[in-house]
Amino acid sequence: MTVNDIPLISFFQRVLDPTIIMGLLYLVSMLCGEPFSGHSLVLMVLAFFISSSVYQHVDPYRTWRSGRTLAYARDVFAGWGITVAILLFLGSVSGLAHYFDSTVVAAWFVTTPFAILFSHLAVSRLGRRRDGGDEVRSVLIVGANDVGIKFASTIERNPNLFMAVRGFFDDRTEDRRPAHLRHPMLGTMADIAGYVREHQIKIIFISQPISAQPRIRKLLDELQDTTASVYFLPDIYVFDLMHARFDNVGGMPVIAICESPFTGMNSTIKRISDVVLAVLIQILLLPVMLAIAVAVKATSPGPVIFRQRRYGLYGEEIIVYKFRSMSVAEDGDKVVQATKNDARVTPVGAFLRRSSLDELPQFLNVIQGRMSIVGPRPHAVAHNEQYRKLIKGYMLRHKVKPGITGWAQVNGLRGETESLDKMEARIRYDLDYVRNWSLWLDLWIILRTVRVVAGSQNAH
Repeated sequence: MTVNDIPLISFFQRVLDPTIIMGLLYLVSMLCGEPFSGHSLVLMVLAFFISSSVYQHVDPYRTWRSGRTLAYARDVFAGWGITVAILLFLGSVSGLAHYFDSTVVAAWFVTTPFAILFSHLAVSRLGRRRDGGDEVRSVLIVGANDVGIKFASTIERNPNLFMAVRGFFDDRTEDRRPAHLRHPMLGTMADIAGYVREHQIKIIFISQPISAQPRIRKLLDELQDTTASVYFLPDIYVFDLMHARFDNVGGMPVIAICESPFTGMNSTIKRISDVVLAVLIQILLLPVMLAIAVAVKATSPGPVIFRQRRYGLYGEEIIVYKFRSMSVAEDGDKVVQATKNDARVTPVGAFLRRSSLDELPQFLNVIQGRMSIVGPRPHAVAHNEQYRKLIKGYMLRHKVKPGITGWAQVNGLRGETESLDKMEARIRYDLDYVRNWSLWLDLWIILRTVRVVAGSQNAH
């Protein structure tokens, strides 16, 4: 694994793997004499999205980067095995399985992981031949700080990077240098260009804060008289990051410090999973919802559906639906949270709130695109305006769509939040979800929600 393997891995993920997965299905169908129908196209698209999500979680490229070929092969086969299991489950539940020839599907399932593995190895070998093989390249790190030291340790742990750290350059005096520095100090920044020329250094990594810009500019001018490749190690980890990533705007490179996890493919995966699950749940629970609507209407005056303003994605106001569970419909500048034995809660409403069945109409919000099945629970606008002034980072929870259930709710923070401490704890879980989102985390939260709702007494 070399620095140049990073775009190679991107090529695998974005181009080669989808081409193999989808192309093999078409090829196997043709070889078996089966027509490529619209159902085959649906299977092709599903396989692409599901495998993309699975491989994001399994992350075989982690073992690829560390040079462990056998572990990498294991992860490729494991990821495809999970993909196959999900496809078989969806085919069985939806009844679509009988539209496909079993020989075609079996041949496709068996050949795909081998094709993915061998194509990666072949492309990598060709790339290394082009770049001059597996030469170990000399590395200097400018900046004996935490980021630079961590990067040096990463190089040491991964011999397949084919890099060797010669040492550090830093302008700080000896008493200000980290005590845990394991590589030699070779001089100050003024000494770098001469050392590079004398020892024919191949790569330089600059780990310096933004405040060192004049020194960095001077160093880059001096390094123009060498053939060394120069990379920056951005010191962005001093910030409270949320999905930091590199991007470009009109060709200009930028670094995202605080971003939503649902960009690009993640946004598509999230939306498809939301719509598919929401439609299935609505179909399965339609009789239950009709019975609840009749019970609400027959036992108390007022509308069946309670509509309330909440904050959605990017803090924009949305209308959220619930089965009415109270004798009032508060949606003004002051909204009082429901408490235990609240007189405003109707007898039917008490059962609905305790079992969370009052939330079922929100699957319509999901289909509309206003909400997601999993995400931070939306609060009333009045509560948002109250807590955004009291809790740092409160509004960052709105970098994703609000959810019917969430990470906070399955960790014991469901129902009334009668103190600021409880709301702060809920927000910590919400932001943890935003930072660490994956499709598998969503599925885990959904499974835990079923268990929590079945035994919870927190909702009032």
